[in-house]
Amino acid sequence: SFVGKSERKFFREKLVQLPETVYNIAIEVINMGKELEFKLAAANDAVLDCLLGDPETAARMEGPIVCTPMETTYFDTETNAFRTNHWTLRRRQEGSRSVVCVKTPQPDPFARGEWEVEARAVDDAAIEWLLDFGAPRQLLQLYGEAPLRPVCGARFLRRSVMLRLADGSRAELACDCGVLHGKTEELPFAEVELEIKEGAPDAAKALAGRLAKQYNLRWEPLSKFARANALK
Repeated sequence: SFVGKSERKFFREKLVQLPETVYNIAIEVINMGKELEFKLAAANDAVLDCLLGDPETAARMEGPIVCTPMETTYFDTETNAFRTNHWTLRRRQEGSRSVVCVKTPQPDPFARGEWEVEARAVDDAAIEWLLDFGAPRQLLQLYGEAPLRPVCGARFLRRSVMLRLADGSRAELACDCGVLHGKTEELPFAEVELEIKEGAPDAAKALAGRLAKQYNLRWEPLSKFARANALK
């Protein structure tokens, strides 16, 4: 379901001639189906404040920092079909947008398959739309295995900004602070996500390594869903 490397290069060479807003939308479509990001855990929100004010990082920012309240509900079947297959199915309220997303495992520990659509609910229409955008057909099988139920969630504030890195690649820096929750338990968290939006991942990985060392961050191998799902 991925667009090949040579095709991506060809499309980008043609797309640079388009207006910036159209170009950005087209790049999102080309990248649909794959998420490559580096996730780091922070001690608290004060660390995120310092990181966002980092002079070297600030010099790479393409625009202002955007603050977006996020509220996520993760779903699974009564037979835990999604968790068993290491898939994630969620609906997230991102400010005024409601987005349904499915994620799948990849061999690269920093990568996941990802498809999302704007939809008000995780229902038949949203699933069909995800399939239209290239999500694996297995989604239909997992979705139809048993009734869906909400299993856990997250509430947090995201501060995000696009970075243009030294090699010309682009990455979104997102600083999240809030709580993960199960049915009765909550767990506060603060973390940094650096997601590749365009180009090779080398410069973004180097930046993540520098930030980890400078701000005492640790690599976070578990997704928000995995951590929230472990709560009671």
